[in-house]
Amino acid sequence: MREEEEIEKIRGVVRDCVSKHLYSSAIFFADKVAALTNDPADIYMQAQALFLGRHYRRAFHLLNASKIVLRDLRFLYLAAKCLEELKEWDQCLLMLGDAKVDEDGIVYDAKDGHVIDFDKDAEDREINISSAICFLRGKAYGALQNRSQARQWYKAAIKADPLCYEALECLIESHMLTSEEESSLLSSLQFSPEDGWLSSFYSCLIKKYDKQSTIDAKFKKLENESGSVSGSSMITLANNTDLLACKAEYYHQCCEYQKCFELTSALLEKDPFHLKCTLVHLAAAMELGNSNELYLMACNLVKDYPLKALSWFAVGCYYYCIKKYAEARRYFSKATSIDGSFSPAWIGYGNSFAAQEEGDQAMSAYRTAARLFPGCHLPTLYIGMEYMRTHSYKLADQFFMQAKAICPSDPLVYNELGVVAYHMKEYGEAVRWFELTLSHIPSALTETWEPTVVNLAHAYRKQRKDREAISYYEKALTLSTKSLSTYSGLAYTYHLKGEFSAAISYYHKALWLKPDDQFCTEMLNVALMDECQTGVDAKVELC
Repeated sequence: MREEEEIEKIRGVVRDCVSKHLYSSAIFFADKVAALTNDPADIYMQAQALFLGRHYRRAFHLLNASKIVLRDLRFLYLAAKCLEELKEWDQCLLMLGDAKVDEDGIVYDAKDGHVIDFDKDAEDREINISSAICFLRGKAYGALQNRSQARQWYKAAIKADPLCYEALECLIESHMLTSEEESSLLSSLQFSPEDGWLSSFYSCLIKKYDKQSTIDAKFKKLENESGSVSGSSMITLANNTDLLACKAEYYHQCCEYQKCFELTSALLEKDPFHLKCTLVHLAAAMELGNSNELYLMACNLVKDYPLKALSWFAVGCYYYCIKKYAEARRYFSKATSIDGSFSPAWIGYGNSFAAQEEGDQAMSAYRTAARLFPGCHLPTLYIGMEYMRTHSYKLADQFFMQAKAICPSDPLVYNELGVVAYHMKEYGEAVRWFELTLSHIPSALTETWEPTVVNLAHAYRKQRKDREAISYYEKALTLSTKSLSTYSGLAYTYHLKGEFSAAISYYHKALWLKPDDQFCTEMLNVALMDECQTGVDAKVELC
């Protein structure tokens, strides 16, 4: 009896050493307990201590020699984790055994083809070990560049246990699913009644292309979620940094860059090392042309996280912002070499070529991004833009339609389809696409979307629907009063209608913005001559 107490005391010492991160001490005492008892639980504890102390090869040997590894999923999983740390991916998959998974994340036994059911005790708050094994399989396939299998195993992991957040994070961060597939996956997850808040949180993490009212309702619902711990009220998630970072991401997506920047700035004051928020902050600073902020962020990130792709991406963003594209390209490339699954770096790399009209290299980068991130429509969209730049409108249209298939809710895709149709002189189609663009904008119209409104007005003018054209030109003026295109388009429309005084007035306003504009200068002279001619004709009729 006394011997059992002594052994239990040493077990307590091992647990305490682990909690205090004294791994060598934990290994020393765990080894003694395992030698005294030869109990599988103590062998597992020793293997855990070795794993935490980074003695992966020794931990794997201990687990493999125990033979329990073939019967106990905990032993199997820890042995496979050792192989993961050793980067022996094929051996890791071999250790995890044969199993097949379909596109829906349903796992089958490789021998008899029966569906493997991952039932979980509703009262058990631990993550299902089978879910962790599915996730590890996904990581192994991802490391072996088999992204299709990785995607399926990640889906299996999150379906086996919705608490396995890492699987969902990999699917989202690596853009493995389209926006519709993400929504479908989320709706298929079986949350326990007390995890309703988690379902709401996940809905805020996935791609957000719904109307603003729908997204705002999601955020409000989550902010109002509360629970209780030991009967006392738990603080709501309204001020949670992860949730606010999701909201900032949505502001960026809605082109409300200043609002996004202000929110991320406040969040980074509170938590300076929140990397997801940092990425959104960098994107907002880029759009606002805030090179000083990008410089400071890049310096701090390189100092604190020299081995992270995000740090060198930030350096690339700074150089891109100050139009030093060769330097930007070098650092974007470095970010991709550190982490090949970091999609912003691939997009930035392509954009740095496109900014200097180096189309072939830009296309190569975008195609790589499109292959690596099938759920992200931006690479396909940028390929279409490159084709449009070279006047290959048919090809551009094909790629824009592909982007629309991946993400049918992004207004920018519809805008580009409208521009292509306009260049192809299909003005009716152009009007349809531009109107769809405006209908898909999730928030109120801002200055960002002024070019779309002007393009719609141009398309109506080409169809000689002057009343509609003038209406949209005037709407564009409420968004921005500094657009030459709006004033010249409005002037030309009035000119075509024969309202020369109004045309002359708007030509003057256009020339006030750009005095050397050739079109407006020439057309102003024509309008003046036309008005004079009209006056002469009127006098002749009176006589």
